[in-house]
Amino acid sequence: MSQNTLHITNGSSLTTYLKELDIPGEILTWQEMLCEGPTARNIDSEEFLAKRKAFLNEFYQIEINETEYKNELAILDNSEAFTEIILWFEYDLFCHINLLAVIKLLKEKNIKLPLYLVCSGRVKGETELKGLSELNSEQLLQHYKDKVKLTEADIDMAISIWDIYCGKDHNLLKPYITQKSSFKYLSNCLKAHLKRFPNLKSGLNALEKNILSIIKEKEVKSRNQLMGYVLNYQGYYGYGDLQIYRLIDLLQMFYTEENNKISLNRKGHEALIGNHNFSYQINNNLTFGGINRLDFSYDSHTNKLIKTPLNVN
Repeated sequence: MSQNTLHITNGSSLTTYLKELDIPGEILTWQEMLCEGPTARNIDSEEFLAKRKAFLNEFYQIEINETEYKNELAILDNSEAFTEIILWFEYDLFCHINLLAVIKLLKEKNIKLPLYLVCSGRVKGETELKGLSELNSEQLLQHYKDKVKLTEADIDMAISIWDIYCGKDHNLLKPYITQKSSFKYLSNCLKAHLKRFPNLKSGLNALEKNILSIIKEKEVKSRNQLMGYVLNYQGYYGYGDLQIYRLIDLLQMFYTEENNKISLNRKGHEALIGNHNFSYQINNNLTFGGINRLDFSYDSHTNKLIKTPLNVN
């Protein structure tokens, strides 16, 4: 029996790249940003789609093309046409949450084909972590050759983490930070996720603190330049332009823009020092899966989320 591969990619850029390289097989392009906004445990449901449509429209003015979305996922309804599935996702939190969801969706549809993962990150001879679309053709083809077959334990772990992400207690993610699996970068992503909640002392999360630190340390002339810095120095988050720009906009109380320069004001310096908790003034009122980020604070001493005092029942 000849191999017939289904590739599930992390976006249209990679889909185009795989086609240019004539990698054989059919491609399903996954285009979501499930690291932000409410989710439902069952991906293949009207509840899931309704939540995502409402969130993307409210926060980013993005309209989901429902017909296009359903047509893309309909490829999975013909799974008997394939002999294996290869997942193409990157090292960052943005990609890993999407990856967990895709694995959960395959489980929902009772698809039991061999499952492989191509995951970029560290590349021999490179100092920076690389996304799949950033790899040259030789590097990408080598990643393809080195794909990792996911075990049943890997798949069960991914589904468990997805269920926790959709639930109300994200501290349940902590044991998975040290658990061994084929997901090389999952530990870093889970740690990064917990730090997306407001710091108990300052009210800034890791990304917000990073933005203010860049303003303090770099000579920043414009928001576009600031966005470039943040995109390049965001570690394991993998956020895109829209997400970063939204954060920069939310933090405008902490900096001034004049004479072609962005600089921290007094509030910005106070926030970095941690003299005051600014979480409710920033009002970054996002939901992460099943919980609102303002309902919890991140305690850096215990690496745990605690119920925010103002919201304690």
